[in-house]
Amino acid sequence: MTLLADSSQTGGALSVTRSVFPWGGDGAPSHFHTKASESLFVIGGRLQVLAGDEVLILEEGDFITIPPGLPHAFGAVSGADAEVLAIFTPAADRFDYYRLLERVVAGEADPAEIAASGERFDNHYVDSPAWRNARS
Repeated sequence: MTLLADSSQTGGALSVTRSVFPWGGDGAPSHFHTKASESLFVIGGRLQVLAGDEVLILEEGDFITIPPGLPHAFGAVSGADAEVLAIFTPAADRFDYYRLLERVVAGEADPAEIAASGERFDNHYVDSPAWRNARS
């Protein structure tokens, strides 16, 4: 995951990340934002996306916008890679959030810190039976 633009660089207008998910790899688990819309543009490959209770398959060149409050998740389709741009409007401070994720993966931070940071980063994780079933 590469952060291309953050709130501090765009005057709060938007933040943009580029992510590459390997062959069937998981991206974000089911979550929602209260303040920001999240738009996903598939640069390459195939992306499985949860939008509410609906599971979609996006192909190269497809675009979707998830409004605030709508639970969503995404990951590469089984048997495919996916390269994706994610655009948050208005911007969400992502640098510190991705640093936290990095520290959790490295074993330097407790995973509970992710849930505890929900308000700060406007990332609220929720269970989704539709997503669990789609990814199993």
